[in-house]
Amino acid sequence: MVEITIDGIDLEVPVGEMIVESVKRIGLEIPIFCYHPRLKPVGMCRMCLVEVGFKQEDGSARMMPKPQAACTLPAGKGMVIKSTSEQIEKDRQGVLEFLLINHPLDCPICDRGGECPLQNNTLAYGPGNSRYIETKRHLPKAVPLSKYVTLDLERCIQCGRCVRFTEEISGDAQLAFRFRGAEMQPSTFQLTDFDSKFSGNVIEICPVGALTSSTYRFRARPWDLETSPGICTVTSCGTNIWFDHRGGKLARINGRTNEAVNEEWTCDKTKFGHAEIYNSPKRMKSCHKRSGDGFEAISWSDAWKTIQDSGRAGSDVGVIAGTGLSNEGFYSLKKFFNQSVGTQNVDHRVGGFEGDFTGTVNVRIADLEDRDAIVIFGGDAAEKLPMTYLRTRKAWFNNGTKVIVASPVETGADSFAHAVLRYSEGADSAAAAVVAALLKGAKPTDADLKSSGISPSSVDLAAEALKAESRAVIAPKTLTERTGGVEAAQSLSAAAGAEFSLFATRSNEQGACEIGILPNGGLNTKQMLEAARDGKLKSLWLVDFDPLEEYPDVELAEQALENVEFLVVAHTRETECAAYASVILPISLPAEHDGTYTSCERRVQRMAPVLSSVGEAKPAWRVFTEGSLRANESGSPAFSAAEVMERIIEDNPEFSEAMFDNLDGEGAVLGQAADGGQPGPESQV
Repeated sequence: MVEITIDGIDLEVPVGEMIVESVKRIGLEIPIFCYHPRLKPVGMCRMCLVEVGFKQEDGSARMMPKPQAACTLPAGKGMVIKSTSEQIEKDRQGVLEFLLINHPLDCPICDRGGECPLQNNTLAYGPGNSRYIETKRHLPKAVPLSKYVTLDLERCIQCGRCVRFTEEISGDAQLAFRFRGAEMQPSTFQLTDFDSKFSGNVIEICPVGALTSSTYRFRARPWDLETSPGICTVTSCGTNIWFDHRGGKLARINGRTNEAVNEEWTCDKTKFGHAEIYNSPKRMKSCHKRSGDGFEAISWSDAWKTIQDSGRAGSDVGVIAGTGLSNEGFYSLKKFFNQSVGTQNVDHRVGGFEGDFTGTVNVRIADLEDRDAIVIFGGDAAEKLPMTYLRTRKAWFNNGTKVIVASPVETGADSFAHAVLRYSEGADSAAAAVVAALLKGAKPTDADLKSSGISPSSVDLAAEALKAESRAVIAPKTLTERTGGVEAAQSLSAAAGAEFSLFATRSNEQGACEIGILPNGGLNTKQMLEAARDGKLKSLWLVDFDPLEEYPDVELAEQALENVEFLVVAHTRETECAAYASVILPISLPAEHDGTYTSCERRVQRMAPVLSSVGEAKPAWRVFTEGSLRANESGSPAFSAAEVMERIIEDNPEFSEAMFDNLDGEGAVLGQAADGGQPGPESQV
């Protein structure tokens, strides 16, 4: 720590902290454009100028003759800062005058109007009138960089935030400044599509209206929107987001800060994937039952009566659940089918399974920054685990962490990997044996190397990196859906021990594992579809799951739907499988009801209702609670999602910190104390 003085106030700050951050400690703010706390400082815009000096032995301060950029100035002993003065005010006005020389004055029609830093800084620090009377330059407007991002060249102030994001954070480096001087502009190389998996972030960090959302442009004004906190339920990372909505419709998604999960970033699945779900014209709004070749709308009471009259119960019934349900929805579903219906044919998995290994989670997303070496095994983390990928890249970029990628296909992490262990398709088990040997400090066998197809030279590089003291091994749970994947996961788990994590890749998939949406001696997903196809399973429930879209063997799924006697489809929207249904039940989406969700790192977070349910749709926990009541289950029902969580805690003490009142902020990690203590025993179902 060093002592500095800001505007006459003495304070201690960490050595090397940028002055633009130090000023915030006394409640002041320095205007910025190019600076972003998660990007390396470049001092391009000069908006953050301050007067700087140093204390002398006689107590006076000797000031530098020229102002300095606060975003590139590290704090030093005895430094004296004036964040504002007559000269600084004049300098800031000059900077803004230059920025506005060619900036179009189209604020009334600019899609960034009302939330534009340039607009705000001009009002707060800019000149009262313009001295510029010459003709402004004109450049192409509304140029699509991709299907998600639109560029307005006239508004760009060349701050470089977007370019630096692609170079430092996402790592794809797809944007760059082309040309120089007045012609300088951000664009992709050779004008290809900006197809980054994280392109939506450049929209949020752009300090002007140069980069805007192609899907949100001119849909609403910021002051027309209601903003509510939420959790991403498209990916498994538990990304924190803001739901901006208007008139009961979702308008856009923005990133919300959670330092333990996503910092403030989103992937494009998160940012752009929710609107098409929530605003879909195919939303299921009422119950239906089959009538001849078509369907007729019925009440919930009639729907339950039709289901009860079917007479199917016990092992004649099977249920396949999607992963979009809340923890409370999964729990109520399990209780209904295990106790009221009396079946153990319950599953949420969609691949082929050769064993009981469903997952081990020991490493948290934020912990990856502290590791000296990280192994990414069996898949593309940028695609399957986007926030884990960004944190891994940050560890490499900032801390020099050595990354080893073991995958049969090219991945996003290959570009910065210390070693790439490219193995043959279908050789997951042999490749895992190679990595396991390296983790143990042993030499892989020639047979494993030959079976896996891994180059010996890349093995030597990986062996060198894995001598590090702290290591982490991560793999997507989709690994277990491939032949030999279960053995591969077990081999890695045994070798890496407490440093191994098999991360779920679908929405609340981890929650389904924790709650136990698994066949306890019953049929798994594949076996249920085969039994339905063969006429051995009389009734099949599909809850937030469409096998025609999500199951890899579409032919088996079609045969099962055609041959099963009684099919209940409970879904948020009209799906292909609904055409085969006997009864259709509408359920609400996550942001339409209260509930909790467990991310791939076992972090439980709560999402309060943001939007109203459409039509007669109900949250899944309420649907199955009512089902238990109609089955004359003894005991009092749960009247809220919070009460369901209390019952989850009774059955599964690992959820003890997941009471709704404890879930503000970063949420609660299962097996970890509320005070942030060490993780408990590994999660393995």
